[in-house]
Amino acid sequence: MRIADRVLYEDNHLIIVNKLPGELVQGDETGDRTLADDVKAYLKEKYNKPGNVYLGIPHRLDRPTSGIVVYCKTDKALSRMTQLFRTSDVKKTYWAIVDKAPENKEGELVHYITRNAASNKSVASSKERKGSKLAKLSYRLLASSDNYHLLEIDLHTGRHHQIRAQLAALGIHIKGDLKYGAQRSNPDGGICLHARHVSFIHPIKKEEVSVLAPPPHTPLWDYFVSALEG
Repeated sequence: MRIADRVLYEDNHLIIVNKLPGELVQGDETGDRTLADDVKAYLKEKYNKPGNVYLGIPHRLDRPTSGIVVYCKTDKALSRMTQLFRTSDVKKTYWAIVDKAPENKEGELVHYITRNAASNKSVASSKERKGSKLAKLSYRLLASSDNYHLLEIDLHTGRHHQIRAQLAALGIHIKGDLKYGAQRSNPDGGICLHARHVSFIHPIKKEEVSVLAPPPHTPLWDYFVSALEG
């Protein structure tokens, strides 16, 4: 899908894009082409810009995850937007398709997350450990199919692989997430975790920005979207 069809918001300072599963937000050791590369190419063509296009990256989204990515078109916007993410002044809501429903239809999860850099994985535990960080999220069950369940998750902290690790601690696995215990991978190599909604006060205009991203078009995502609309 073209970048032009995935732009959710754009002004002189920000461009917000709907990331596909498997896309890299920024370059890593793989050297694979990134979403940032494609956004730069889009901006260069749209505005007929000579030379290099500036694009700042104030936050990350895991490669297998889909949904909202905020990029900055100016250095001023980047410094301020990075601060908003750091101080949790960006409200983030995710959708996750999981293999097991939580015991309660809604609630809050509080864990301590320890990151293992060597395995690029995090473990959530109920007790504080050396090097661990407090992690909080709230969730509610939105819909269920015969084999899967759709959760809406509000992040209250921004830890490494937080949602994936906290759900795994309860024996709940995101569809396709082999790293955290799912039985099978997804055909596209992604996982069914989607950055659904963000809201924040614009770093320059000081107006509220609220952006919603449709999930990928797969039979299961389409089923849950239809169930909610129906």
